[in-house]
Amino acid sequence: MSDIFPKWTNRLPLQILAGGAVTMASVVAGVWYYFTPEYTRVGYQPIQPVSFSHNIHVDQLGMDCRYCHNGVESSWYSNVPSSSTCMACHNQVLKDDPKLALVRESAASGKPIPWVQIHKTPDYVYFNHAVHVNRGVSCVHCHGQINQMDEVFHAKPLGMAFCLECHRQPEAFLRPPEEVYNLNWRAENPTRQLADGARFVKEWDVKKLENCSACHR
Repeated sequence: MSDIFPKWTNRLPLQILAGGAVTMASVVAGVWYYFTPEYTRVGYQPIQPVSFSHNIHVDQLGMDCRYCHNGVESSWYSNVPSSSTCMACHNQVLKDDPKLALVRESAASGKPIPWVQIHKTPDYVYFNHAVHVNRGVSCVHCHGQINQMDEVFHAKPLGMAFCLECHRQPEAFLRPPEEVYNLNWRAENPTRQLADGARFVKEWDVKKLENCSACHR
């Protein structure tokens, strides 16, 4: 039998196993690195059933985020407004506009508009909107300059590194509570931001949570 196969074939099974292990490790590493929100969701901008411009409603008309997302200060999630909320204005403003036909039908029938969700975290991640906005974290930090968007898109990575950046140094991101929904607000300068932020961290007893159980429950 030793004359049938050359001697180098004795190493072939080991080489195949080693090659398979390296290939598998490369695949896992690639998926681990690239299958994150930064690569799979940033820039995501689905076509919605009804066109809605935050630019017009927030920046031009000055509407407060909480008029539509009225549960954000008390709930873990930021609710999408019902069609009846829209009709509170649009029963007078553009009330016959064909672009709002689905909104009028939804308000009349009670059937929700099938909005396409843009921002979402994996099932193994816990995030509470109320905790963050009540402690000086503005909408724009996670959603980008959403008040200037004609169509909402996924602007920030929302991965673990993104969250830990704030958890490790919250003073660099916290703002006065009255400015949380002022999406154009900026601190006077970085030094003032850090000074005020440090004061907020102390006064509000903000914990610099980096342990796994803070987000993975």
